[in-house]
Amino acid sequence: MRALALVAGLTALLLTGTPAPGEAAAMKTEKFTLTSPDIKPGGKIDDQFTFNGFGCTGANTSPALAWSGAPEGTKGFVLTVYDPDAPTGSGFWHWVMYDIPASVTSLPQGAGAVGKEPAGAVQGSTDFGAPGYGGPCPPKGDKPHRYIFTIYAVKADKLEVPANPTPAVVGFVTHFAAIGKASFIGKYGR
Repeated sequence: MRALALVAGLTALLLTGTPAPGEAAAMKTEKFTLTSPDIKPGGKIDDQFTFNGFGCTGANTSPALAWSGAPEGTKGFVLTVYDPDAPTGSGFWHWVMYDIPASVTSLPQGAGAVGKEPAGAVQGSTDFGAPGYGGPCPPKGDKPHRYIFTIYAVKADKLEVPANPTPAVVGFVTHFAAIGKASFIGKYGR
C-alpha cells in the first residue's frame, strides 16, 4: 500500500509539478518566493505573453520573473511552466529551463527565447516540440486554463539528464534534486 502511495505521489509530481501531500511540507520554504511584475498571482496573463500560432496571435514573449529566499545549499535552479488543464490527459509543458546558476535570481522579459537564457542555463523542449518559452493558447471556449510557474532550488549545479530530455524527464530528475520550490498561477482563456 505504501509503494502504491509513493507511485501515486511521484505521478502527481510529474504531471503537475506539485509534490504529493506528504512531501509538501518538506519542499515548501516560507521565505522562498517566485514573483512576476507582469502576472499577478491568480491573475489573467496578458496577450503579449501568449503563443503565436494554433489560432493565437500573441507575441510569445516570456514574462519577467524574480525569486528570492532560496534554501541554504542551493546550487542551481529549474524553472517550469505547466498547464494542468490542457485537454491532453497529461497537461501541457510551456517552458522548461534548467541548470540555471545559483547566482541568478531573476529573468527579464524575453529570456524564454532560445539564446536569451542566462549563461549556463539550458532551455528544454516543451510540448510545442521545441526549446524555449511557448505561451498560453488554450482551445477557444474552454474556461481559463491555469499556468503554474514554478522555480525549484536544486542541490546540483547541473542536472544529470540526457541530451534533449522531455519535460517529464527534467521533472523526474528535478524531483530528486529539489530542496525547495516556489510557485504562482496565472490564468488565460479565449
